[in-house]
Amino acid sequence: MFKDSTSVSTLKAPAAGIGETVTREDLLTAYRLMCEAAAMAAVYEANRPICKYVHSTSRGHEAIQIATGLQLHPWDYVSPYYRDDSMLLAMGFAPYELMLQLLAKAEDPFSGGRSYYSHPNSNRPDRPQIPHQSSATGMQVIPATGMAQGLQYLAQIQSDLLKTGPDGEMPVVVCSLGDSSVTEGEVSEALQFAVLKELPIIYLVQDNEWGISVTAPEARAMDAYEYAAGFKGLERMRVDGSDYDAAWHGMAAAISYVRHERKPILVQASVPLLGHHTSGVRKEWYRDAADLEKHAKNDPMPKLKSLLLRKGVSEEALHEIETNANAYIIKSFQEATAAAEPSPETVAQHVFAPTPVTEEKGERTPAGGAKVVMVDAALHAIEEIMQQYPEAILFGQDVGRRLGGVFREAATLGDKFGDHRVYNTAIQEAYIIGSTAGLSAVGVKPIVEVQFADYIYPGFNQLVTEISKSCYLTQGKYPVQTLVRVPIGAYGGGGPYHSGSVESTLLSIKGIKVVYPSNAADMKGLLKAAFLDPNPVVMLEHKGLYWSKVPGTQDAMTIEPGADYVLPLGKAAVVQQAHPKDVAMGNSICVITYGMGVYWAKAAAKAFPGNVEIIDLRTLFPLDEALIFETVKKHGKCMVLTEEQLNNSFTQSLAGRIQKACFRELDAPVYMLGAMDLPAVPLNMGLEAAMLPNPDKVAAMMQELLNY
Repeated sequence: MFKDSTSVSTLKAPAAGIGETVTREDLLTAYRLMCEAAAMAAVYEANRPICKYVHSTSRGHEAIQIATGLQLHPWDYVSPYYRDDSMLLAMGFAPYELMLQLLAKAEDPFSGGRSYYSHPNSNRPDRPQIPHQSSATGMQVIPATGMAQGLQYLAQIQSDLLKTGPDGEMPVVVCSLGDSSVTEGEVSEALQFAVLKELPIIYLVQDNEWGISVTAPEARAMDAYEYAAGFKGLERMRVDGSDYDAAWHGMAAAISYVRHERKPILVQASVPLLGHHTSGVRKEWYRDAADLEKHAKNDPMPKLKSLLLRKGVSEEALHEIETNANAYIIKSFQEATAAAEPSPETVAQHVFAPTPVTEEKGERTPAGGAKVVMVDAALHAIEEIMQQYPEAILFGQDVGRRLGGVFREAATLGDKFGDHRVYNTAIQEAYIIGSTAGLSAVGVKPIVEVQFADYIYPGFNQLVTEISKSCYLTQGKYPVQTLVRVPIGAYGGGGPYHSGSVESTLLSIKGIKVVYPSNAADMKGLLKAAFLDPNPVVMLEHKGLYWSKVPGTQDAMTIEPGADYVLPLGKAAVVQQAHPKDVAMGNSICVITYGMGVYWAKAAAKAFPGNVEIIDLRTLFPLDEALIFETVKKHGKCMVLTEEQLNNSFTQSLAGRIQKACFRELDAPVYMLGAMDLPAVPLNMGLEAAMLPNPDKVAAMMQELLNY
């Protein structure tokens, strides 16, 4: 086993450098970088009116960060946290580059002025790869673990997408985090998955015993090292993160262990906090003199300087390094201050990466084709995807070969493609969703499933904080290609935790796409397009339409499209036309709907032959506003129909847009029909029916609108 003390190593592959003294040249490099980091912090503090955006610095953490950054390679992956500017310097980023982000300048190489200082991302081939991560208070641990999951899979299939060193050296993932973030529940999900799958990742916990004003005794019953003992298979070590020599040897051991053994390890590095929590939360507000003095005694810079003096480096040489670093940082800051501000015209760029699917292609109704139910259309689409794309994987709760999904939506896939490509997870919605950001970053194409829409909420943190913002905040460098399948909707007494509709909540998130097919052909075409889209797509799949078991939904069964069929997102369809004569006479209305609403509308429209035109949205974002507005203007009367509760919903928002765009052509207010505004769908089927729309309720509103 890997020992708690790095001085006694029993690794199968000895760590390079263990037992050796770090060279004087390496120590001088580290000292130069420390001086630059300290000078940066001092310059920022001296220029607070200019450094107006909130930021943190690495003062006190420099030794462990530099020791880590100098030992990483361009084929490695890193998830730094917001205090890691010394690590970024060690990985090769210039102070000027970091300052451009500090000051939110146009040439900020990471986000173009959109994100905070030390919130990096980079896909430069000469440096470790840094996908997007949030403000990194624990949320980044899941995407970082997803990177390791992806690297493991690419190695398993011997993919050319796996980046290795010139001599075949395997990549590692370093996830850096503060000690207070370890108490986040999502960290537990990540650690659990990492040890279960034996993933190649280093969790570097920088423990300064403060979480803003919260002390370690207030916040935790154990430190990260003690916590790690509860995760069987997670190796762990303590290291003095303020001592450069100890930090270098500790990280050398950890990196070598993961690079060779391909298993996870947690490194707890004890460090002092010498700076403010952030520029906006100042240390003197909550820390007393005794605490500040205690931390100052462990300042890494004097420790490293003393080591260099003992190794024969002169005071004059060290003074020259310090002087040069100060001058370099002042010059860099002056240049960054003078750099251009971003143009307001760029603010809407990079929300999404361009998608290759922009028009309908392939055979929608092949000659001699057989009708299939929606669930089988989806199943066949995924099978065809996995046959064509070896980097595609599918995972979620109960989708593995034993069951193949609670709706049999993944049946046979585990047998056909193996447990390494189709597998079960624990109840970990945050991990299921958030890991796709890391998987996508290394080149894997994940399809994941949340078992019921009601259970998507634990994954919302990842969806909002990590996934939806990635393309925008990386200026298009790291769009997240992920397809999240979500069975949704009410029927047959599913009850309050298996019947919910969540589209309005999803649509409040900017940076994701939301699809809602209502028949088998659309399901297959949209699923293929969603998979090929380089952006995150959530596909809502109504459980009541899966098998066409609900009376009146037989039309959800269609001839199965060919394997080449794709249907672009954002294109609605006219599923029923009003008679031109009724339209000309002003005796027509249109219904804008989706999902189960399509079938309620079609059933209700039978009472008004020729009077009703029905639009199936198919995609809720992007939304086909052109067809919607054109149709509403043609009829002058419109109903928007949904299964969701109406109050503050997507439907109300859409009605407002219709009223604004079509006001001159409207002959009546935009009518809306949805479920009653209740907290949940009741279990009793009679109560369920009372809450939800149905053809009779739709027909009554149609009659009222026609008579208006």
